[in-house]
Amino acid sequence: MAELNELGFFEEKPVLEILYQDEYLVAVNKPSGLFVHRSFMDKHEIYFALQLIRDQIGKYVYPLHRLDRPTSGVLLFALDSNTARLMGEAFTNKSIQKTYYAITRGHLLGEGLVDHALKEKLDKIGDKFANPDKEAQSAQTHYKSLKTAIVNERVGKFDTVRYSLVELNPVTGRRHQIRRHLAHLRHPIIGDINYGDNKQNPFFNQHFGFKRLMLHAKKVRFLHPVTGKETTISADFDNQWQQVFQTLSWDTDVSGQLPS
Repeated sequence: MAELNELGFFEEKPVLEILYQDEYLVAVNKPSGLFVHRSFMDKHEIYFALQLIRDQIGKYVYPLHRLDRPTSGVLLFALDSNTARLMGEAFTNKSIQKTYYAITRGHLLGEGLVDHALKEKLDKIGDKFANPDKEAQSAQTHYKSLKTAIVNERVGKFDTVRYSLVELNPVTGRRHQIRRHLAHLRHPIIGDINYGDNKQNPFFNQHFGFKRLMLHAKKVRFLHPVTGKETTISADFDNQWQQVFQTLSWDTDVSGQLPS
């Protein structure tokens, strides 16, 4: 999988891993650092998931949902307008189940539901006509702690660095919802430059040798809009995630899957 250079750009054209494809849908494993489509946020970027997968399969594609640029994992597209409409209804009705994994600061233990309303985050350019006074919208995210680790290094006023591996299932789909909800719990995601820890992030970069948001869209499960079959699409953890697992002694199998 193509990786970012020190300036945060892909030096060569990425080839996206296709996780699933039939005559109605296609899913890819989006690498961290890749925009889903053209954005006002970075006019200098030349590669976008939508154009890349369109060129790879030779078909027009319809994006069905959004992953933030720094988030990796399962990204779904429809191959025709009717399927896009049906899947859009499924997302609206919350009948599509999404599972994410994150590495957070500190030991987030147990499991629970974050039910914390979020005021919409507006882009200065892309959302310049949106109402800035819109009320906060309801937002819910289930979380479950899977593993914890301690690194015996002093950072700031703390003698050790603590990490948690957390499984997350968002009920709603607000912008930056998972990132903001974990920050609300005071366990921000490692590598989050908007809501994270400005002491822990540099330490992680130095200790592990790379800089990125540690949030991965691991799995999407839904009823196929045409066949009606239950469909599950999963994206393996990439080499950087597996490097962290190995360093922190969090066991995975050869495909980068966490043991069940």
